[in-house]
Amino acid sequence: MNLSDALSLLPVTLVDGLTIGLLYAAIALGYTMVYGVLGLINFAHSEVFMIGAMAGVELLIYALAGSPLHPLVQLALALAVAALVSGALAVGIERVAYRPLRRAQAPKLAPLITAIGMSLFLQDAARFVQSLFGHFIRPFPSLPLLDTPLALPLTQGDTVPAKSLVIGVVAGAMLVGLLQLVHRTQLGKAIRAVATDRKAASLMGIDVDRIVLLTFLIGGALAGIAGVLYAMQFGRIDPFSGFVPGLKAFTAAVLGGIGSISGAMVGGLVLGVLEVAIGTYVPILTNNAIGTEYKDIFAFGILILILIFKPNGLLGRKSVDKV
Repeated sequence: MNLSDALSLLPVTLVDGLTIGLLYAAIALGYTMVYGVLGLINFAHSEVFMIGAMAGVELLIYALAGSPLHPLVQLALALAVAALVSGALAVGIERVAYRPLRRAQAPKLAPLITAIGMSLFLQDAARFVQSLFGHFIRPFPSLPLLDTPLALPLTQGDTVPAKSLVIGVVAGAMLVGLLQLVHRTQLGKAIRAVATDRKAASLMGIDVDRIVLLTFLIGGALAGIAGVLYAMQFGRIDPFSGFVPGLKAFTAAVLGGIGSISGAMVGGLVLGVLEVAIGTYVPILTNNAIGTEYKDIFAFGILILILIFKPNGLLGRKSVDKV
């Protein structure tokens, strides 16, 4: 492949990479918010994402099938239902699995193990429920408007599906909206106060338990929306669909600097572009000796190198021990 051929693939590759990256960033927000407030890695977040996606897809399949509503209205309803289901699920997980350990001042390892156990429980519960109805894999229903090709500007006839634009707009709005909430509202100030020092925030009259609960609610709702967008991008969802994107979203959060919302955005975009670029160019450059399935090895390899030279992530800051 010569240079002109490589450059001809670049616009579509960048759009696909940014689309996937925005999805990773949107999922990573839940990880980074919970870690920023509690210092906890909520490994059940990937299953919250998956169950929200299933709720939205099931609504599109059963309640909205053949509906006269505009496809974008149908999608908006699915996103809203997914946000409600995932937000409620995340709140339930916090109340049942994490709050008792926090109040008992359990060792830091206990919530981590609980999070892994909750993740496996939710995964098997979703698989059991789906098996009762004989539907293990749920295809995203056809919404022709979302597959309409859109011409890329400044290119020679390159197109991308309209769903890429929808994903970009919705995910971008989620990221910007969360930044505005955290930095420009009273709730955001309270979240930042609890993240900085829970005891001091409590002494200042902030209800720490309420703020933690709202943090899980917001992170879970965003995960549900991201889940429907993920199902729309890849065309299907199943009980195991949360694991890989959840792992990559966590990687994006670490890459950008876990605990930083801006870091989650940057980390997701970097990981998404790397993944798609490697999956596009490496098979061509190696004459398919190394296939697309190896893209994760290269992407995570680059991640390791970045973290070796910048352990706190791209936008992370060194932590200061309190004495």
